[in-house]
Amino acid sequence: MSHIAVERNRRRQMNDHLKVLRALTPAFYIKRVDQASIIGGAIEFIKELHTVLEALEAKKKRRLCSPTPSPSPRSLLSCSTPTSAGVVKELAACCNSAAADVEARISGANVMLRTLSGRIPGQAARIVALLESLNLEVLQVNISTMDDTVLHSFVLKIGLECQLSVEDLAFEVQQTFLCYQEPDPNSDFSMCYPSMAI
Repeated sequence: MSHIAVERNRRRQMNDHLKVLRALTPAFYIKRVDQASIIGGAIEFIKELHTVLEALEAKKKRRLCSPTPSPSPRSLLSCSTPTSAGVVKELAACCNSAAADVEARISGANVMLRTLSGRIPGQAARIVALLESLNLEVLQVNISTMDDTVLHSFVLKIGLECQLSVEDLAFEVQQTFLCYQEPDPNSDFSMCYPSMAI
């Protein structure tokens, strides 16, 4: 086989693989149809799936270890992320309970917020309302579902009036899950927050 034929086969295989990758990746992750965007979107989607998997495994371990549901104490984590200038500390906080796992992480100029829980009607709207009341601007929202599990991912911009730490943010968001109650047909108010649809 000539070098030209080998290169043609390689390009055909690459294009076929990219088509499959694009078909398997939700459109939300792929902004454009060029090769770099398809691969970058697939990487982001795989990272999101890894997060869901890790959270589900952690939830499964907690259920096996402790039968009584109670929120874990707020904890401040310090994660090291290498950069070209050396090592930069990244602040993160987790607040977990049987109702939901919440993680808040400062990433550059923004805050990344993730929640993993069962399906709760209107929960995304309750979280957005809380974030706005805390002077956090919602830049991006992604909602992923798998069976009865929902992963909310938020990218937030910190407002000038916001005085919240990442651990306080994780705790406040956790409260929106703990506050939720099943609707009572005899009551006008069945939740701690106003009823809103996603």
